[in-house]
Amino acid sequence: MRGRRRLSPPSVSFGRTRTLGQMSSRRVGFCLSDKKRRRMNLDAFAQFCAGHGVEVLEIDLTQPLEPQGPFDIIVHKLSDVIVEAEHDSQSQQLLANFQSYVSAHPSTILLDPLPAMTQLLDRFASYQIMSKLHNSLRDWRICSPPYLEIHSASELPSVQQALITQDLSFPLICKTRVAHGSLSHEMSLIFSASGLADIHPPCVLQSFVNHGAVLHKVFVVGDKHYCVERPSLKNFPSGPCDRKTIFFNSHQVSKPESSSDLTALDEQMPYVPPPSSEAVAALVKELRAQLGMALFGVDVIIDIRTHTLTVIDINIFPGYEGVPQFFSSLLSHIQSVLDTSPGPLATGSP
Repeated sequence: MRGRRRLSPPSVSFGRTRTLGQMSSRRVGFCLSDKKRRRMNLDAFAQFCAGHGVEVLEIDLTQPLEPQGPFDIIVHKLSDVIVEAEHDSQSQQLLANFQSYVSAHPSTILLDPLPAMTQLLDRFASYQIMSKLHNSLRDWRICSPPYLEIHSASELPSVQQALITQDLSFPLICKTRVAHGSLSHEMSLIFSASGLADIHPPCVLQSFVNHGAVLHKVFVVGDKHYCVERPSLKNFPSGPCDRKTIFFNSHQVSKPESSSDLTALDEQMPYVPPPSSEAVAALVKELRAQLGMALFGVDVIIDIRTHTLTVIDINIFPGYEGVPQFFSSLLSHIQSVLDTSPGPLATGSP
């Protein structure tokens, strides 16, 4: 977030335009990291919005926020700042300044609420949400794999017994507790009790489900969602074995162009149906209600044995790669949210 330029005329900050009876265009502030800004192509989105009477500006957290406003709505992904604020005083101050601005301008809509987004940065919290899906979506045969939270190294001697109690089975996939940043993509596959020596708390152990090396990424934008197929880990024999722990980066394995020995199936796969559109819609509706969020992603797989739709991760404001309608969907959602609120500009707030 630091040292990042604010969108400025004439390239991508646009003058106000009369549209649909409004006295002026609506102003949307974006608060993103440099990486997220590039991946989203914020400049192109700003140009797209300009044609629809919506002004897009980039918020610079290192500068006073009051002169940068007012904003009808702020779209953000403050993951970097929130994670760094746990140990960095400058990030703490940036976050505090942002929260103070939002509190001082209650008519400015925040997309998405900070508490809702923050909970997904912690896999302990997000996996608790996922574990409840089985009960609320039982009719759709939707579930999540059993998992075990490991808070500290002091718990390691009792992990084997805990695995039995929590009904986990080998192989296991190990993920970091923090679900953001490059380290969050560093994972491992553990095949036996001896492999448990390779885990580094705090982390989550999750039963690995064979899914035919196919990952279905569900991208949510308000009341719309899109399902994109990606490569994923191949099948492995169930139960403990002597295989050594496999360390991998999930981001590299499941990129659209990924090609890896870990994603190449060793056997001919019988047909596994994709997730039904009705089941995915039910999942998205339930998660929107539980999370209180509009911009998120869900990673789902299909169990090759039971054909159950299995939720394995929830992501904050994902990259939306492979969603050609993303710009129009995001703008449509922003406009629908603004239509329900007069906003600071329409009410004449300073």
